[in-house]
Amino acid sequence: MGDHILVIEDSAPIRRLVEICLRDVGPAIITAADGPAGLQSATANPPALIVLDIGLPGMHGWDVLAEVRAHPVGRGIPVLILTAHANEEDRFRSGADGADAFMTKPFDPADLVRLATSLLERGPSEDAADRAVAAAGE
Repeated sequence: MGDHILVIEDSAPIRRLVEICLRDVGPAIITAADGPAGLQSATANPPALIVLDIGLPGMHGWDVLAEVRAHPVGRGIPVLILTAHANEEDRFRSGADGADAFMTKPFDPADLVRLATSLLERGPSEDAADRAVAAAGE
């Protein structure tokens, strides 16, 4: 996998906050402000981790996740859903659709760093069942 974290988030202040939180985690950070740009970046230059919002312009985050998982280079990229959608249905869907972890906004920066670090240390994953367990456990 890649040498960077890809943050796909439409809100500039949240994008910047995530960048600040994760700047000391290790890899460089690349950002995208909408679904199509994020998907293009994820497949053209696969990152070590994707931090993905759900409510994105141009292409919904669920669709981005599905396309990333359908693409050969995207199957093993760890994906952290970071969203204001805090209901149990979205939490369950994140695991069922192939996300590795789920976190709601507003978020504690220390929790974001801990979770991102854990996903980066674990590395690529091909097992959807492992993803569902991680998403349900958060």
